[in-house]
Amino acid sequence: MTTANVALHDVTAGYGSHAAIHHVTGEFAVGSLTAIVGPNGSGKSTLLKTIAGLLAPMSGHCSRGRKALAYLPQISELDRGFPARVRDLVTLGLWQRRGLLGRHRAEDRTKVTDALSHVGLEGFANRPLDSLSGGQLQRTLFARVLVQDAQLILLDEPFNAIDDKTIRDLTALIEHWHAEGRTVLTVAHDLALVRAHFPQTLLLARRAVAWGPTSEVLTETNIARARTFQEAWNEAAPWCAPDAAWRAA
Repeated sequence: MTTANVALHDVTAGYGSHAAIHHVTGEFAVGSLTAIVGPNGSGKSTLLKTIAGLLAPMSGHCSRGRKALAYLPQISELDRGFPARVRDLVTLGLWQRRGLLGRHRAEDRTKVTDALSHVGLEGFANRPLDSLSGGQLQRTLFARVLVQDAQLILLDEPFNAIDDKTIRDLTALIEHWHAEGRTVLTVAHDLALVRAHFPQTLLLARRAVAWGPTSEVLTETNIARARTFQEAWNEAAPWCAPDAAWRAA
C-alpha cells in the first residue's frame, strides 16, 4: 500500500507577518513525481521551503518522517561570485554524511566524479562557479543532488533560464529518480512540460486550487480559477482570506 512521504496539515506559511500560502492540506505519496505550478507569487517556493524545513509554518504543520532530503534552490538564490569550484559545490552534498568539516574519502571523490559525469560535466571539477553558464550551473546542482542519494528530492524551478538540451537531460534524470522509487517535487512553469513528464500536479494560488493526476488538475477551468485568485489578491488583504471567498469563486 502506498503511504505518504510528505503530509501537510492545514499549513499556512510565509515571511514575517505576510502569509504566502494559506491552509494547505494534502499528501505526497512515496515514490510520486509531482509538479507544483501556479502564477508568479502563488507560494510555490514558500511551500517547498516549508517542506524542506527552511521555513517554519505560521500555523498547521508538515510531517515528512526521517528520510534523507535533497533540496535544490533557485539559481537566483546562489552567489555565483563566491570563490569556489564545481567540485566544491557538488561535495557539499556529502555534508550530512561527513559533516561540513569532515575528511572526505576516496569513495567520496569517486562519487563526485561520477555525479559530474552523469550530468554531462566531465572535466569541469576544477572550473570556478562564476565561469559556468546557467545550464552548466544547473547541471552542477543536479550533481550535488545525486551525491546526496536522498529519497525525497525538492527542486525549485530547475528549468529556468537553461537551454532545451539541458532541460531534456535534467528531465530524464528526474524521471530516472522517479523510476527508482524516490519522491520528487518540482516547481515548474512550463505546463506543456508538466503534462508530458509529471504524473501528479499541485496547482497553487496561495491555496491548493487542485491537486491530483495532472490531466485532472491542469484543466482550463482550474487554470482560470488560479489566475483569478492571483489577480484578486492584494497586500492589504487579511492574513487569511475568509473561506467564503474561495467557495464563491
